[in-house]
Amino acid sequence: MKTILRELRLKAGLTQQQLADRVHVSARTVISIEKEQYSPSLMLAYRMAEVFGVTVEELCCLRENRQREDEAYENL
Repeated sequence: MKTILRELRLKAGLTQQQLADRVHVSARTVISIEKEQYSPSLMLAYRMAEVFGVTVEELCCLRENRQREDEAYENL
């Protein structure tokens, strides 16, 4: 799942470890989310969105991800 996590984290001047500590996960989890290798749980997405003062929808690019998914299903 595409997110804007990396952009928000860099803009806030946080390291991956600092963000991980704030949301109670490992730095590896943050890295995996930023690389689109792992989709955060709803609660984790909410915690990260709170850190940056954005909505879960914004953080997780939900409209864009929905469109990608819809297009994938249309091409089956």
